[in-house]
Amino acid sequence: MSKYAELQKDLNENGQGHVLKYWDELSDEEKEAFAEQLSGHDFADITNQLKRAEESSTSEKVDAFMKPIPEENIGFATEFPPTEDMERWTNLGFDAIAAGSVAALLLAGGQGTRLGSANPKGMFPLGLASEKTLFQLQAERIIRLQNIVKKRTGNDVIIPWYIMVSGPTYEKTKEFLTENGFFGVNAEDVMIFKQFEIPSITTDGKMILNGKGSIAKNPDGNGGIYMALLKRGVLADMEKRGIKHVHAYCVDNVLVKVANPCYIGFCIEKQVPVGALVVQKEEPHEKVGVVCLVNGKYRVVEYSEISTETAEKTKANGKLMYAEGNICNHYFSKAFLDTCGERNGELVHHIAHKKIPYLNEEGELINPDSNSGIKLEKFIFDVFQFAPSLGVLCVSREHAFSPLKNASGASSSTKETCQSDLYALHRLYLESAGMRFVNNEGQLIPHESQNETHVCEISPLVSYGGEDLDAIVKAHPTQTFPAIFN
Repeated sequence: MSKYAELQKDLNENGQGHVLKYWDELSDEEKEAFAEQLSGHDFADITNQLKRAEESSTSEKVDAFMKPIPEENIGFATEFPPTEDMERWTNLGFDAIAAGSVAALLLAGGQGTRLGSANPKGMFPLGLASEKTLFQLQAERIIRLQNIVKKRTGNDVIIPWYIMVSGPTYEKTKEFLTENGFFGVNAEDVMIFKQFEIPSITTDGKMILNGKGSIAKNPDGNGGIYMALLKRGVLADMEKRGIKHVHAYCVDNVLVKVANPCYIGFCIEKQVPVGALVVQKEEPHEKVGVVCLVNGKYRVVEYSEISTETAEKTKANGKLMYAEGNICNHYFSKAFLDTCGERNGELVHHIAHKKIPYLNEEGELINPDSNSGIKLEKFIFDVFQFAPSLGVLCVSREHAFSPLKNASGASSSTKETCQSDLYALHRLYLESAGMRFVNNEGQLIPHESQNETHVCEISPLVSYGGEDLDAIVKAHPTQTFPAIFN
């Protein structure tokens, strides 16, 4: 019996023997590589996972089972300068950071394909005056937080930075961050780990050949983070460090407040195991998922799952009943992440129909113009159903959410809108501290006239969220554009 006989037997017994169609044409090295690619997959489970996904997938609306998040679970952090509530929550967050119990968890698996780049999104040049990337901005925000807390307590503190990447982004991310010295974050406090990949399949559950000795695979979605945290040793590292509170966020938000002390403090005060940072929907039919209860369990419901009538429902105060728009920015207690790792098998994949390159009957690689297969994936918020309670903190888009998703020329979420939103926020910080912006003739430029020519950038190493700007304003009570403070 050959060394590959067991693999062939396993594939045939589970209806996947077709992937060995070209086996005899492969060299010994190619056979070894193909066997390695196939190893680790439970072929019997592939069909089972597809069946579970199909059974849970429905085009029916969930309106009859929906209820809004209880008011007592919702907080608001939409103002600047901060309100008393925000100050209280921030101080609780600082206390947690001072205790060494806070970690940042970055979801950085996305590539810049839609931006016209072959690099990971975190490396994409945003066109800022500082020439900083998303990775650099986020690293410097971590450093600034550590410095703020050290100034408050007199003690050094560490906020470990856990970075989940996909197979395609792993090497470039690791190389970029290493070459740049992790932008000042101590290397021993950064852990880069890969999410898992699963086979892409046809609609009847067959693995797809994209080469005579390779199958198509795809990352298992941002909901694959729970298995990765468990099996890549991340939860064990958190346990060793004494981490109790974890802030998880997506790489593409230029305004993200990494390890957000206000958000963490809010969740600590509410004593919730999981939290969702949200923005209020701009209009009833905005294409964003909403955080709510479905059959008594917390969930994010996609806009396509809600009828027009439910989307337009309002509360007694006239505001939308389902207004809490999800932006993939979450708080988790470490204990809850442990639970998610243990219960990962209960999560059901979602079905995404995609254009997947495949070999035709003649062994030629076809790049299809229409959907040719299925990618199964999980979402990070799928675990909300396990939570006995959930805290929702509402923030303003202007202060907290400006994603990079589209190439220049699109109407939103481009590098230009990211620039504009960051410049406007930093101008607000400085004006709140007393700075006046004027033109070359000394005439006041109202904040309402902010546009792309009004370049205003504050290094995260100078200010995390608008604090400690008095010395700058004292030195520059009036300021022309560009205004760059490093």
